This record gives sequence, C-alpha cells and structure tokens, in this order.
Amino acid sequence: MKILVIEDDQTTRDFIAKALEQEGFIVDSSGDGKEGLMMAISCDYQLIVLDRMLPNLDGLKILSAIRATDNNTPVLILSALDSVDQRVEGLTAGSDDYLTKPFALAELLARINIILRRNRPVENTLNEIQINNLTINLRSQKVTINNAPIALQNKEFILLRFLVEHVDEVVSRMRLFEAAWDYHFDPKTNVIDVHIAKLRKKLEHGGAINLIETVRGAGYVIRQAG
Repeated sequence: MKILVIEDDQTTRDFIAKALEQEGFIVDSSGDGKEGLMMAISCDYQLIVLDRMLPNLDGLKILSAIRATDNNTPVLILSALDSVDQRVEGLTAGSDDYLTKPFALAELLARINIILRRNRPVENTLNEIQINNLTINLRSQKVTINNAPIALQNKEFILLRFLVEHVDEVVSRMRLFEAAWDYHFDPKTNVIDVHIAKLRKKLEHGGAINLIETVRGAGYVIRQAG
C-alpha cells in the first residue's frame, strides 16, 4: 500500500515515513503544501497523512481541493491545533481522522490501520442494496438513483450505507459518528448534521426526496417504502 505524507517539519516527516516503511508501506513525502496537493491528486494513494499548517498552502485548503476532485482517498490530519472547534473543522472539511501533536507513534499507526481496514473493499455476497429508487453497490461504492450515478464523498457514502443497512431503524448521531470516524462522539459537535445535510442535498438533487428523515432528539432514519 502507498501512503503520502505531507508535513513541513523534516524531522517529523522523516520519522513518520521511516515508521511506515518499517510497517511495509511505500511512502512518498512532501514538505510543501502546493507540491503535496499536486502529488495527492496526480498519484494513487491508499491514505494521506496531512499536516494542517503548511507553507504555501494550508492543510484544510489542500483537503478541500482534494475532495473537490471527487477524490475519496482517506486523509488523516496532524495538527498542534487541538481545540474541539478546530478538530470539528478538520473532520467537517472531509478528513477521516484528526490526530493532535505531539502524538505517540503507536497511536498514529493504529489510527492509520483502522482507516485502511474501514476503507478496504467489502467482501459480501450481497453486492447491492436497494432502497426505494436508490441503489448502493457495496463493492464499487457507487450510488445510483433511478440508475443515474450520484457522486458522494467517502464519509457521505459511509453514513448512507450505515443508514441503509439499518433501514427502518432510528440511528443516533453517536452511532453514525462512531461508524464513520471510529472514536467517541462529542455531543457538542455538529459534524454529523453537516455531513447529513450535504448528503441529503445530493440525494434530493438526484431525485431521492425526503429519503433521510430526522427524528427529533433521536437521530436519523431511512424508511423502506411499501
């Protein structure tokens, strides 16, 4: 597997790259924001480790630019900015995880492996799930409405899939958060609401009107028609 490390501090960058190579990964690295972005969108990586504060181009701007190309490569943000609002900002921007500096190498590697396992191709005898006019292909991670493709970001796909797999069941924000990010939900954050709002907009634009229902005080549900 190939990982890109975008980190301006050379000591930290070399430390991460060496640790990943010892774990059997192929590692490319960059200390510059603009160069890192070009590498991220022009090469095929299984994961990107992205420093938030970079010269020439901020990490969140890099992340936004990556996601704007419909590139769903998992991204783990590293940052010394550790307030709840700053972590939420990173997650809302489309990152798969957010690890604050200083960090333990063992935790970094554990989080990387969790992200890679979560994004591994699904081995399931049921390749597709259909709900009303919506079809989800679990292997290709493609979503169609009335056979027309809908472009979703990785987190949007994970949230939609989780809701579909629990059709007619009200799913709490905590369960959705932990399904998509694998660590404890902070009830003060609105990360789930932001991602659900974006997901709804895309689904409704494609013709799946009112597919995701909000249950006040409880969470969200997709109901099977009929």
